[in-house]
Amino acid sequence: MIAKTFSQQGALGQAIPGFQPRQAQIDMAQSVADAIRNDGQLVVEAGTGTGKTFAYLVPALLSGKKTIISTGSKNLQEQLFHRDLPLMIRALGFFGKVALLKGRSNYLCLDRLSRQMIESHTNYADPTLLSQLVKVRQWSSETKSGDLGECESLPEDSMIIPTITSTNENCLGKECPSYDDCFVSKARRNAMDADVVVVNHHLFLADLAIKETGFGELIPEAEVFIFDEAHQLPDIASQYFGQSLSSRQVQELAKDIEIGYRTEAKDMRQLQKIAEKLQQSAMDLRLALGDTGYRGNWREAIASPTVLRGVERLKEGLDFALEVLKLALGRSQLLDAAFERATLIKGRLDRVCDVSITGYSYWFDTTPRHFILHITPLTVADKFQEQMNMHPGAWVFTSATLAVKDDFSHFTHRLGLKPQAQFSLASPFDYHNQAKLCVPRYLPEPNSAGIAKKLVAMLAPIIEANGGRCFFLCTSHSMMRELGELFREQLSLPVLLQGETTKQKTLAEFMDLGNALLVATGAFWEGIDVRGDALSCVIIDKLPFTAPDDPLLKARIEDCRLRGGDPFSQVQLPEAVITLKQGVGRLIRDKKDQGALIICDNRLVTRDYGGTFLASLPPIPRTRNLQVVSDFLQTLPKTEIN
Repeated sequence: MIAKTFSQQGALGQAIPGFQPRQAQIDMAQSVADAIRNDGQLVVEAGTGTGKTFAYLVPALLSGKKTIISTGSKNLQEQLFHRDLPLMIRALGFFGKVALLKGRSNYLCLDRLSRQMIESHTNYADPTLLSQLVKVRQWSSETKSGDLGECESLPEDSMIIPTITSTNENCLGKECPSYDDCFVSKARRNAMDADVVVVNHHLFLADLAIKETGFGELIPEAEVFIFDEAHQLPDIASQYFGQSLSSRQVQELAKDIEIGYRTEAKDMRQLQKIAEKLQQSAMDLRLALGDTGYRGNWREAIASPTVLRGVERLKEGLDFALEVLKLALGRSQLLDAAFERATLIKGRLDRVCDVSITGYSYWFDTTPRHFILHITPLTVADKFQEQMNMHPGAWVFTSATLAVKDDFSHFTHRLGLKPQAQFSLASPFDYHNQAKLCVPRYLPEPNSAGIAKKLVAMLAPIIEANGGRCFFLCTSHSMMRELGELFREQLSLPVLLQGETTKQKTLAEFMDLGNALLVATGAFWEGIDVRGDALSCVIIDKLPFTAPDDPLLKARIEDCRLRGGDPFSQVQLPEAVITLKQGVGRLIRDKKDQGALIICDNRLVTRDYGGTFLASLPPIPRTRNLQVVSDFLQTLPKTEIN
């Protein structure tokens, strides 16, 4: 049945113009069908261009079983639901129901919107935000889904989004006056009734974590679970099987208390005082934690008298809030919910501050205005395995990057998987003729002084001669910023820098310009699909080993050592290999793509482990001569820039 469906004369051949059967795609689809039939575990690394999406959609739809498909990001989730799934439904004549389910922060909360409209008429209202609120209110009477991603007049980074969406903590549930029209509830009901539900990893793992506590479920029970971009799962699972507390949660609590005071309890002036105290204590603790964009060890930080004082002030603020909110119980649904949230935040703060419990990494990260305190389990294998045992069925894991030299053990051990089958499918691309890989001679040592200047001097002529069309992927924000500034001084071409606007706008600008250099870090290493001659050169500053002072890595290294393992070969190296494979995968996205890959790290050729990296990459012809790369790039066709 599978082979027939994927044949030239089969359902796909008839539905997709120019469809060509690919053996690797058929092999994967057959393996997915076997796993579904036998309720087995399957792990497949499917190289770029294999067609893995159709290879799991076809057997899932043909099986007739309730299926959950989880993707690595909301963008991939929407692409799957709006583009790939409808195509397969038409091709196969599928009559079942399908549903898209996102996390609650994507859906408009009608109750919080109405409260914000009232609040926005104060003297403090920002005209821009008020204008956005008015547009959202107008859109709210037209939308059926309530998905804010569909509200074209609302910027995706708008500051009003957290104020007009709900969280688990501030949702009023059935007590909400707008409960009957709740978009989150409607989306979940649709998912419960559907035969195929498309979610993302964050939502799926949040659901598992909630089920573990014995409370309600977000995602329906299913017989088939398929994870695309599965390489992201272990790290995301670590977040959800741990705990976190953020300054944003405290400030949103303070904001709701103030709205409650202004709208429903105007006689309780103390409510305004506790809102101000909570806001201030969160800001004070943020300042005590120091540098922005920093990831630090919370165990060490809380030993500092300054940070400890900040924690004590936040605890005092929460205790004061609980005393005052207790007096307001029964007067307002918003304030009743605020009392429960303050209790929850206080309990979470107590847990985060008890750093004596072993088996976890305690860490924090900071942005200019906010902090998040994290407790992350060092291993999620037991918990994930337990969840799979509780939900028997087929579990399929696929990605373009799961193996290290054809070895899947790093991935499978982290999730506690015992797959009945695991294999790699090579990409169908002709890397020998489509690409060149260069590790240039005379490279400065990684992390050496002045490395950014040397790289710019070495590579600017190649980027200029290529007419831009280049991604420069960095392993740190500081290197990204320094390179961005230096390239802007050196090049006549446009230089875009990640973070100066949203990811989507940056990518759209890169495509529109057609001759730009984009200097970026983590967010652009994966999930970016630029085809054709818009991108013909990818440069990587160095091998993407996680910084050795990263608190989560340090804890996992220590845990590996205590278990008698080798932290470098079992933790650091496999993760760096998988990350590098993702970055390299940005270059060749199509059979017609051509381009050069330049990796600016001598360790690829001077260290023994360099062979592990090279053996894990596609079979691209290698050189150490930049002139060879430059000559190759000059032979490639280039669309003229208007």
